[in-house]
Amino acid sequence: MLRILQVRDDAGAIKVVAWDGEGQARVVNGVSSTYDLATQAVAASRTLSQQIDSLGLGAVVDLDQAAASNKIALPITHPDPAHFIVAGTGLTHLGSADGRDKMHKAAQAEEKPTDSMRMFLMGVEGGKPQPGQAGVQPEWFYKGNGSQLRATGEDLVSPAFALDGGEEPELAGIYMIGPDGTPFRLGFCLANEFSDHVTEKGNYLWLAHSKLRQAALGPELLVGDLPDHVEGTSRVLRGDKPIFEKPFLSGEANMSHTIANLEHHNFKYDIFRQPGDLHVHFFGTATLSFSEGIKTESGDVFEISAAPFKLPLVNRLAVAADVPVTVKPL
Repeated sequence: MLRILQVRDDAGAIKVVAWDGEGQARVVNGVSSTYDLATQAVAASRTLSQQIDSLGLGAVVDLDQAAASNKIALPITHPDPAHFIVAGTGLTHLGSADGRDKMHKAAQAEEKPTDSMRMFLMGVEGGKPQPGQAGVQPEWFYKGNGSQLRATGEDLVSPAFALDGGEEPELAGIYMIGPDGTPFRLGFCLANEFSDHVTEKGNYLWLAHSKLRQAALGPELLVGDLPDHVEGTSRVLRGDKPIFEKPFLSGEANMSHTIANLEHHNFKYDIFRQPGDLHVHFFGTATLSFSEGIKTESGDVFEISAAPFKLPLVNRLAVAADVPVTVKPL
């Protein structure tokens, strides 16, 4: 499977790199970024693979060395981060409602299904419609814009006011909107949809607040169809010791929605089909260290890996300094 990466050279300039996951990784000629490559492909009515073939490949890149020297950048960026929309869906994976249900049932006086469980069951019943039909809409949340995204090796910085900074090992789809408003899926990334689960637990209506955090994307943009079954491992390390390690599952075989249904309910809104914009859409998870009673600390390291991705996503947790905000009238 074709993988596209962005790697910084010794001068700090971005090189677009194509890799099949086995052989040598090589620089793609004639492009300055993955965004540039995708723009050229759409204009030429070609796939990403066809556009790379037309441009040709250049110098070999040592990805192990690039990773060791923190030269692997985000797999895609937008020239203006405000035009890179970061959003996602929750309660989409089989078993994903368990932790959320326990979280919110404790605050509920009556013994009845929580809204989380009801939404999850709606997805189980209607999240996989027949091709060409729209299924039930999922939970949806907004995380910010491209300025929130972090590459492997970079810190995930939790705000000073946050009550928690916890990992969410996921897969994410990457999209570009064409000149006529058509959404093009460029591929999939390994991801950490970093969130504040203590804030969310306090009141479900604070879910929106809990999601306004940074997030990380893995090194590889995997081009083509995602396997139906994806199995990975999520670890949290404190020093050299894992304090949490658990497998996680993704792919449509482990989801209550099809990816097409999640895409439909995101891009049905005109505002998300603005020409030239990029989108990253997180597809959800069922595995959290928070659900296992883990309280993360500054300096902890999140490590997420999953086949068919070859390279892990590794980020250290940091906490921002407290910066008071004052609104000034003009």
